[in-house]
Amino acid sequence: MSESAAHLKLTAQTKDGDRPLAAAVGALVIAGWTGRNREAMEAHIAELEAIGIARPKTVPTFYRVAAGLLTTGAEIQVSGPHSSGEAETVILNLGGRHYVGVGSDHTDRQAETVGVSLSKQMCAKPVGPAVWPFDEVAGHWDELILRSWVEEDGGRSLYQEGAVSAMRPPGELQALYGGLPEGAAMFGGTLAVHGEIRTSAAFEMELEDPVLGRCLRHRYTIVPLPVEG
Repeated sequence: MSESAAHLKLTAQTKDGDRPLAAAVGALVIAGWTGRNREAMEAHIAELEAIGIARPKTVPTFYRVAAGLLTTGAEIQVSGPHSSGEAETVILNLGGRHYVGVGSDHTDRQAETVGVSLSKQMCAKPVGPAVWPFDEVAGHWDELILRSWVEEDGGRSLYQEGAVSAMRPPGELQALYGGLPEGAAMFGGTLAVHGEIRTSAAFEMELEDPVLGRCLRHRYTIVPLPVEG
C-alpha cells in the first residue's frame, strides 16, 4: 500500500454487532453526474451552471483524487470562503468485502469554475467513521435515504434529501469504471439541493436504512483559511 494512502479507523456496524475495521485506502474515485433520472440530473447540472460551472462532456464522469484527502475528522480547513459539501454514499473495498458509508464531496466552488478536477482535489473528503457491509443493504439498496443539513441563520436547515435510487447503483458505477480494486473507495454521486448551492460553517450528513432501522451520520465544521495575494 502506498505511503500516500488514507489510514482510517472505522467501525463496521453489522447485523451481528459492531467491530473495529482498519482501512488503508490507496485509491479514491469521485463519481459525478450519476443520476438515473435525466430530469433530476439536469436540475443538478443547472445548479452548477448557475454558479459558473460548465456542464460535463460525458455522464457519468469519474474523477481520481488523492486518497489522502479522505478523513473521518470533525473539522476540515479550506482555502477561502467558497467551498461547500454534498452528501454521497461511499463504497469501500476492504479485505475482499465491500462496505458502504456516508461521505461529503466537499468542493471549492470558485475553483470549480476553472476546472472540476482541480476543485475536487482542493478539499478534504469527510467520511463517517461507521460503515455497513454492503451485502446487508444490497437487496434493498434503492430504499436507502440520503440527507444533509447546513447551518445558517443560527439554525440547522435541511439541504438535501432523497432516495439513493436517484443515482446509478454501485455495481453499475463500478462496472463503468472498470471495477473497484482492493483498498479503493468510490463516492457515488449526490442529490440536488434545497434552494441554492451555498457555503456553511458546518455540514451534517446521514444515510438512513429504513428497512433495518439504522442510520450512518457524520458532522464536520469548515474552517476557511485566509487567501493572500
